[in-house]
Amino acid sequence: MQLPVLSNQPLETLVSGYSATSIFRTIGFIGDSLLSGEIELIEPDGSHSYHDFYEHSWGNYIARKNGQQAYVFARGGMTARAYMQGFADEVGAWEKAKACQAYVIALGANDLSTRSHQLVGSVDDIDPDNWRNNGDSFLGYYAQIVMRLKEIQPDAKFFFVTMPRENKDHDILIAKPHWSAICSLAKHFDNAYVIDLYQYGPVYDAAFHEQCYLNGHLTAAGYLLTAQLVDSYIDWIVRANPNDFRYASLIGTGVAIPKE
Repeated sequence: MQLPVLSNQPLETLVSGYSATSIFRTIGFIGDSLLSGEIELIEPDGSHSYHDFYEHSWGNYIARKNGQQAYVFARGGMTARAYMQGFADEVGAWEKAKACQAYVIALGANDLSTRSHQLVGSVDDIDPDNWRNNGDSFLGYYAQIVMRLKEIQPDAKFFFVTMPRENKDHDILIAKPHWSAICSLAKHFDNAYVIDLYQYGPVYDAAFHEQCYLNGHLTAAGYLLTAQLVDSYIDWIVRANPNDFRYASLIGTGVAIPKE
């Protein structure tokens, strides 16, 4: 039997049914309101209200479809700094019992917003010997998350999500710098891969917002589409790099992974 030829376009075909993401029996998702299933409403007085519906988190959509145990560590307004300076402890993200075989990290929208003033930083902000010494930058805190998780699950696989394109100003000021930073992090760490929605995902333009957004956040259908995009991209990564995932089933089991 000959395996099908793999396209060089990760999202050329969206996967239906079980995907290769299902090789991970436990998977952690780290992010902000776009991962927490947040719905934004405009109240009669004109104010905005925000409601997290974790059952509509794209992480939970992926896990339900693939029969996985998922942990969604997300909340509206989340940044890498806030994650490291309290939120992760609040939700028990460092507990050994919640250690996962794979992690999907989707942070940056709040970190790099015009309101935040957080520096993007570079891999030079990473102290390879002690994550506590990382620089005060988006990349410094993002790397802290990865390094801390590697302490509890050394062989875990990491998938870093880039922002999709939206419009010229957003892309120049936020999305492209974020894309560049995330790509540099994936090169810096072992077992790390980029889910590159900036280059290969749909453009989140006015037409996309009309179909998939309710005010400033996704609709339930928008979260489902995001799940399909991320799940299909991980499926593509696994199938494109079979040797990297040969021993995925052994991650965190206590069975030693052979060194090749």
